[in-house]
Amino acid sequence: MSKPVFNSPEQLLAAVGQSLGVSDWLQIEQSRIDQFAQATDDHQWIHVDPERAKAGPFGACIAHGYLTLSLISRFLPEILEVRMKMGVNYGCEKVRFPSAVKAGSRIRGKGELIGAERTKDGGVQAVVRVTVEIEHETKPACIADTISRFYF
Repeated sequence: MSKPVFNSPEQLLAAVGQSLGVSDWLQIEQSRIDQFAQATDDHQWIHVDPERAKAGPFGACIAHGYLTLSLISRFLPEILEVRMKMGVNYGCEKVRFPSAVKAGSRIRGKGELIGAERTKDGGVQAVVRVTVEIEHETKPACIADTISRFYF
């Protein structure tokens, strides 16, 4: 599935309810998890202690939920293209982490445009539901309704 390209506010507004693209797979290595732990000071053993985590509830170290969420910003440009002057991240709604991402797993983002409306300052506020899938797993790692403002 190729990603859609939006050249105008009207195109974006008309696409509400449509499925968007799917990103490439990204492997989540233990080194990325360790770097996230270092950046956030979240060194819980389920993330950074492979020996202890092996005997824990997940059978391996797992990525932080917020690491998975933060990677949505990497997936979005692969999911859709908005040809604009400027875009800003406005936030997220309804973020959930149904399944853990084990170190070594591969994840990708899949998008759906669930809402869009004009803003008072001339932009378009779009809500893209991003589902972060784990390869060979039935439950997703994360589902988040991301909110972006685009200025054309």
